[in-house]
Amino acid sequence: MMRWPPFVAAILSLAFLSPEGPPVTTEGGIENAIVYGVIPPRFGSPPLQAVTRNLASLADLGITTLWLTPIFETPPGDFGYAVIDYLAVRKDYGTRADLDALVAEAHRLHLKVLLDLVPNHTSSKHPYFLDAEARGPSSPYFGFYQRDAQGSATHYFDWTHLPNLNYAEPAVAHWMTDASLSWIRTSGIDGYRVDAAWGIRERAPSFWGAWSAELRRARPDVTLIAEASARDPFYVSHGFDAAYDWTQEPGHWAWEHVFDDPKGVPERLDRALRETAAIAPAAHVLRFLDNNDTGPRFITRHGPGMARVAAAALLTLPGVPCLFTGQEVGAEYEPYGASGAVHFEQGGALRDWYKRLIALRRTRPSLRSRDWTRVASSAPTVYAYVRTAGTEKTLVVLQFDEHPVNVALDVPHQGTTLSLPGWGVAILESNGSGWRNFVQPAVW
Repeated sequence: MMRWPPFVAAILSLAFLSPEGPPVTTEGGIENAIVYGVIPPRFGSPPLQAVTRNLASLADLGITTLWLTPIFETPPGDFGYAVIDYLAVRKDYGTRADLDALVAEAHRLHLKVLLDLVPNHTSSKHPYFLDAEARGPSSPYFGFYQRDAQGSATHYFDWTHLPNLNYAEPAVAHWMTDASLSWIRTSGIDGYRVDAAWGIRERAPSFWGAWSAELRRARPDVTLIAEASARDPFYVSHGFDAAYDWTQEPGHWAWEHVFDDPKGVPERLDRALRETAAIAPAAHVLRFLDNNDTGPRFITRHGPGMARVAAAALLTLPGVPCLFTGQEVGAEYEPYGASGAVHFEQGGALRDWYKRLIALRRTRPSLRSRDWTRVASSAPTVYAYVRTAGTEKTLVVLQFDEHPVNVALDVPHQGTTLSLPGWGVAILESNGSGWRNFVQPAVW
């Protein structure tokens, strides 16, 4: 576990944290969500029960929506994206009763629960695929899988164990829609993060509109997140609430190389934000520092200082912020690597930082709005912007470097100068004639 350097933590104003402070806002659509990706076995054993035991801590952190990585039956040792039964909980995670208890406790704590749906493909060990391979065209499931001119099942990339489903076959669309509805009706889940949604969009784009309409008839407030680029407006127009902050190329994160060199962070971040904003409304963009496909954790690749400032960006910029298992405590692992539970009792200072940022976002409408205006800065490593909602204005100043800096900011009608320490963050409120700190600049 990476050790954090000594520092005096940045703190919110005491008035802001007091019980008499503004009420926390959790109502509304996806724009008010704080999503948290959960790998169940990283929480302990048995996995689903371990997640349930930790729900109060996630609610205390300020999370509103849980996304459980795949919990459907899968071959032994698989992460979960090779499904062999869409209607069964994987035995190494627990039972249907364990899932139902998790959902019930999450709802008691006002948390939504999303399952990870895998409709693009099945496992090559799925009973339907095994029957099709054994019996060929005489199998009733032969047409369930997309095939090339030679009759062989197709797949993407090197996913040879994940044959593509054939949505030109009506029975496949009915099967996947019925499976999706089943978990909503029987376990009371609140929606889905949909794996490889882009794949079905390429092969059978009409499916998503029909599928989402069926789910919304059963559950009007269902939450649907597409693993696909938000820069393609198709997904929101076909029923999804949000899609990933990717480039146009599947799997390539818009922020992938933004943080590689501190001196270039402001310009690279601004460019990525503007490229996405030119196409996708910010309210429908899922933003993240870590997820199941980003390999080594952000803190491992960029260090604790950069991780701390990037967290402030994630939670103060437009979009839907998504944290991932252990991110708030600086956990270091690879999602598809060796298993092991995260030590959530560690990383208290970082967790407190995340908790304060989340509380600030949830209580200030300007930090959840779609409005975002960059502020010119005299320092090349500082990125600053104003968020606005009605008359409320919030100024965010981020120092993406380990060195202290004095920075002049070109704030309209209220030019200001700040002294920031290395990896410093300042979040200020306009009082009409100047700016008042909500978060004092951090001292490392």
